[in-house]
Order: sequence, then C-alpha cells, then structure tokens
Amino acid sequence: MLLRYDPFRDLDQVTERFFGERHGRIPMDAVRRADHVELYFDLPGVSGDTLDVTVEKNVLTVRAERRWTPREDDDVIASERFQGAYSRQVLLGDTLDTDRVEATYRDGVLILTIPVAEQAKPRKVEVKGTPAKAIDVESS
Repeated sequence: MLLRYDPFRDLDQVTERFFGERHGRIPMDAVRRADHVELYFDLPGVSGDTLDVTVEKNVLTVRAERRWTPREDDDVIASERFQGAYSRQVLLGDTLDTDRVEATYRDGVLILTIPVAEQAKPRKVEVKGTPAKAIDVESS
C-alpha cells in the first residue's frame, strides 16, 4: 500500500537540522478501508485554492500555502504559526490505482482516497481437475 520508510521525510529532517531551514510539515494519517486507502492531511488555515496534489509514478506530493499579513497599524505580540509553503511526499506502493485518486478538502483536512488496484485485490482461484475418488478406509 504505502511505503512506511519515507526517504523524503528523512531528507527533510536532515536538511532542517543541518541548514536550519524552517518549512511547514503536513501531519498525515493513513487508513486502509476495504478496497481503498484514505490519507488525511492536516492543513489548518490553508485556503483550498492553494492546494496542489500531484502523482508522478509512485510518489504523491501535496503542496499548500498559508499566508497572513498583519495590518499596517497592528502591533504583533507573537507570531509562532508557520506562514509559507507546506509540502509532503508519500511513496505509494504498486498495489494502489494512482490514476483514480480523489481529493476532498473541508474543515482544514485534505482527504485523499486511493483505490486498491484490481490486480492487487484478493480473488478466488478456481481449482480444475478430475473429481477425487472416494477412498474406502475400512477395506485396507
């Protein structure tokens, strides 16, 4: 389904530690439900028109932006919330149908629904052959 090891995330953490760069991280939950996977990304305060979701090969990328500009006469007392670009990349397994990803955004949560590919779904295999002969256990 999803690859648990995410080299993009590890690279982001190393870059942040080494260069001291600050960028927005997008927390995510992933759940498999029957024949699809749902990904939930928390993006509070992000306008839906700044969202960009792309899939290239098996890499899903979510980008968003949150901006806030104080008014000219504002006296900003604290400014701790991240402003700027957010991004997150997720490695998808070959068992997901990346051509049919659906996205919904409401209440600050981006929900992506990705169906399991038909070839990855469990299926019944018919066993062919001649019927087995009855074995008489008592005559032995």
